[in-house]
Amino acid sequence: MEHIINKTLDPRNRKSKYDAMTVAKAEHLLRLTDAGLYCPAGDFYIDPGRPVERAVITHGHGDHARPNHGRVAATAETIAIMRVRFGEQAGAHLQSLRYNEPVTIGSVRVRLAPAGHVLGSAQVVVEHEGCRVVVSGDYKRRPDPTCPPFEPVPCDLFVTEATFALPVFRHPPDGTQVAKLRDSLVLFGERAHAVGTYPLGKCQRMLRLLRRAGYDRPIYMHGALRALCDLYERFGIDFGELRPVAGVAKKELAGEIVLAPPSALHDRWARRLPDPLVAVASGWMAIRQRAKQRRVELPLVVSDHADWDELTQTVMDVGAPSLWVTHGREDALVHWARQRGVDAKPLYLTGREDDAE
Repeated sequence: MEHIINKTLDPRNRKSKYDAMTVAKAEHLLRLTDAGLYCPAGDFYIDPGRPVERAVITHGHGDHARPNHGRVAATAETIAIMRVRFGEQAGAHLQSLRYNEPVTIGSVRVRLAPAGHVLGSAQVVVEHEGCRVVVSGDYKRRPDPTCPPFEPVPCDLFVTEATFALPVFRHPPDGTQVAKLRDSLVLFGERAHAVGTYPLGKCQRMLRLLRRAGYDRPIYMHGALRALCDLYERFGIDFGELRPVAGVAKKELAGEIVLAPPSALHDRWARRLPDPLVAVASGWMAIRQRAKQRRVELPLVVSDHADWDELTQTVMDVGAPSLWVTHGREDALVHWARQRGVDAKPLYLTGREDDAE
């Protein structure tokens, strides 16, 4: 009898009456609006796509953190990133929260759990009347030397990204990709290795991965990357010696690593590099055609998002009977979840980017 009772109360027994009631209450905690996900009980939005009176922000990427909100709650790191990017428009009132520090907003309890995506990235955990909803923002599951690891939070409703939600996306170990770059430096020592990295997260992660692999030479960079690297260093992350490309003689960059935004790799800026060998660090580099279209000689499959196995593992880890899937390959993950008894549906949020990953 005890086994039967426990099975009935288990929130992963998706056919139980308990589930139906809990899921219904959890789904009432969030509403999809033109501005994005809205929590009526707390009167706040999560990563709204336009200025609102009250916002909770998961992380500092531009498709999640927007300027000119009235009140903003986020981690201290995310607020610092927003200040670098938006200046006085970062928000009229900024409230920094430590990970897992609970606060009450309206009639709900809110806390931020680590997401493992970039510095300061967080999942938004919303609790109300015995229900728990988790909005993951963007996340990954593998170790990242620049931010705390993802923390699975059991919940009744889980909102997940789906950037790489196809079985074809299974990212290789980071170390193998760093080794490819270092091997190329040996083979093509007369060429500058221009590595395209997104300015927030990917750039800093590549720097730390290189240092951890024993690369101790100065690393050169495009000026557009420096401000956020300086911010990371203020939060205690050491990158070793970084040098600007500006003012360096062309011949001195032969055999060196140069980080730059992907958009700079084929414009006039790249002419200051000696016979640049173009590399790009991105999960999208797993698709050969995409690398070819971008004229990438050395594709480095290094992603700041969860791959297919990590996404499906996360759905199992959090044990949510209800799943909302957004910004990415929603249909594949929804189909996988439904086959396993999860009440899953696509959530077509607008204004989310996955190409800059």
